[in-house]
Amino acid sequence: MKKGDLILIPFPFTNLKGNKIRPALILLTTELDVTVAFITSESKWKDEFDLEVTPNDMNGLKADSIIRLSKLATIEKDLVLGKLGELNRKEMRHMNSNLKALFQL
Repeated sequence: MKKGDLILIPFPFTNLKGNKIRPALILLTTELDVTVAFITSESKWKDEFDLEVTPNDMNGLKADSIIRLSKLATIEKDLVLGKLGELNRKEMRHMNSNLKALFQL
């Protein structure tokens, strides 16, 4: 697993009484953990730092989606259920640019 990989993880409901399998983008990977940005197909949640992606052979997504770069979590690698695909070079450049702006780097 590496930065730019799209994966599936169990995403908890806000009341913590269950979860749903959701896609996420890996931003950082360590020996035990991955830091991810959550992905949604709900365009109403989009903000200025989010990355819009459309399904293609490379990313494995099923619908137009938004990568929520401001909605991050660090989870154990053991929770990763599988890899969907990965971002292309253009999307990676856009993601890196948006992360720099978001974190004011």
